[in-house]
Amino acid sequence: MAHVLLFGPLRDVAGWRERDVPANSILALKAVLSREDPALGAALDGKGIQVAVDQRIYRGDTDLRANAEVAFLPPMSGG
Repeated sequence: MAHVLLFGPLRDVAGWRERDVPANSILALKAVLSREDPALGAALDGKGIQVAVDQRIYRGDTDLRANAEVAFLPPMSGG
């Protein structure tokens, strides 16, 4: 089970900020979320979206430990 956090426009697309989702890898987690909400799945695959597992950024897939915190982060802007 992963504790999922969504930020910024991802939260707006999903209509929720955090919840627990059964998954044992990032790819499995994205597949579950995409099946439940295709619009969210498309947003998670969008350009510049980053994934942090237990506050560490991952590119690609990685296994998730039980109760891992997985945050999907939109592109950052600043000035």
